[in-house]
Amino acid sequence: MTTVLVIGATGKTGRAVTRALTSQGVTVIAAVRSPERAERAYAVGARSISVIDLSTGQGLDEAVTGVDAVYHLAPNVHPDEVAIADRVAGTAARAGLSRFVFHSVLHPHDPSMPHHLRKAEAEKVVRTHVPGATVLRPAAYHQNLLDAAHVGRLAVPYSLDVPFTNVDLDDVAEVAATVLTRPGHEGVTYDLAGPEVLSVREQARVAADVLGHPVEAVRVELAEWVAGPGASLTSQARDDLSAMFASYDRGGLVGDARTARRLLGREPRSWADALTRS
Repeated sequence: MTTVLVIGATGKTGRAVTRALTSQGVTVIAAVRSPERAERAYAVGARSISVIDLSTGQGLDEAVTGVDAVYHLAPNVHPDEVAIADRVAGTAARAGLSRFVFHSVLHPHDPSMPHHLRKAEAEKVVRTHVPGATVLRPAAYHQNLLDAAHVGRLAVPYSLDVPFTNVDLDDVAEVAATVLTRPGHEGVTYDLAGPEVLSVREQARVAADVLGHPVEAVRVELAEWVAGPGASLTSQARDDLSAMFASYDRGGLVGDARTARRLLGREPRSWADALTRS
């Protein structure tokens, strides 16, 4: 039986990947920051936990012992992302692991978004340690706006009319499970985008039709976001996300769905599909 170490297992992406793996009979070891976070990993099927400190690497050697593959997702907009990738991939390489999947982001080389550039640097570091690593570059998730759609208000601090090819989180997790457990994906980078190009304004219209209640699209001024949701973030995270919003304002975030379609063997889930399933 295949055993996979999932780093970032208690976040929404890690939980989705864990569910996808365990649905295929894979044993998942969830890497967590503290035992107190274990319940979230067990709830989606993790067999056991491994407590690690990504900032120092403490616990990584024990975590990779006996596993067949590693799925690595760093904390969102983390300033130490490149060094974390170095620790994790270096430990995996020393343990002799050749199957390693790194969760990156669509368009990591975009110079307007500092946290994307850190992903690009982390990709290089991972491949230095594990040349056969697979890199996944997903677009923004449908799930980022699902709760807001149900409430009836899509409020974003960027243009309501720029294009996005958002992808379903469960589709990304399904692809992750595939490349973690099947041969033929070594050393490959995959862009993962959804099947349709929609602006936030168009997403609101689709949501209203699917959910059967009004859904408005609202442009929030950046200063309002900084004083509201952004106020609880570190200054670095706030600056990174502000830069991302500015980039979105200029052109959205668009990718090609053909790779996801091929890897899934079906059409990727649409925004309407995600709304229906939520």
